[in-house]
Amino acid sequence: MSRLILFIDQPGREATMKTDIYQQVTHSIIEVIEAGQLGNGIHWEKETGKGMPVNFKTRAPYNGINVLLLWSAARQAGYASNQWLTFKQAAELGGMVRKGEKGVMCVFFKMLEIEDKDTEEEKKIPMASPFWLFNLDQVDGIGKLQPDAPKGEVQQIESAEQILKASGAVIKEARQKAYYRPLTDEIYLPERTRFADVKEFYSVALHELTHWTGAEHRLNRDFSGRFGSDSYAFEELVAELGSAFLNAELGFIGTMIPNHASYIDSWLTVLKNDKRAIFTAASHASKAHQYIMNLVAEQQAA
Repeated sequence: MSRLILFIDQPGREATMKTDIYQQVTHSIIEVIEAGQLGNGIHWEKETGKGMPVNFKTRAPYNGINVLLLWSAARQAGYASNQWLTFKQAAELGGMVRKGEKGVMCVFFKMLEIEDKDTEEEKKIPMASPFWLFNLDQVDGIGKLQPDAPKGEVQQIESAEQILKASGAVIKEARQKAYYRPLTDEIYLPERTRFADVKEFYSVALHELTHWTGAEHRLNRDFSGRFGSDSYAFEELVAELGSAFLNAELGFIGTMIPNHASYIDSWLTVLKNDKRAIFTAASHASKAHQYIMNLVAEQQAA
């Protein structure tokens, strides 16, 4: 299995500010996907044992496209920490980013008020702004928190089973293929004994569970208007990313989704025609991930 890393070059701040952020990120991902055609498909490489990337000061997790950017940069540079800070935050905590270290460009979205030329009414549009993060491994003078002890395999499996049960999804194990059936709102999976590893079973189940969140009475995902004939393949990309985020919660290393390589050409077509598409996919994957984890939290609080 080929292992591909999503990574964005880190230019100087002034140069980056003049760059189309959407195009810069999208171009990098297109390169990864095109390189993947030489192997067995795309694998969103990450250090899942460390979980989702979080801000060291606020403890808030990052989401959307920033998860991919931070995972990939950490893997490329070999950082041991999943904790990140801005230059200013590091200084506020008494730390110092080491000389020569370069930050990872991430993206912040804010609403910009503009005047509609036709109606002369004020309207808000989303605007992407870059900001830079440094891994805790790049910072001196800050006492590092001891990372949580990694979950053992039994704990991982129990946590994965809890996610499936908390979702309330109807899951049936007795089919040749794994798929979500919108008509009956059911998930079908091969029996778990048919998988080489039980973690593989859960990784595929979480992929289908991400599809399940897109139902009209849940998150109501419908890409047919924007992506037309490529909408099905685009939904597969959302599900793959959603599964990756859920795998990070569990400490699993995500497996390849069977047969998803057949969607690669469609993904490339969409990304090349729409520079905002990967942002959309990552955003919807984050919403699906959060929707599922909220169900788990609600069950635990009951």
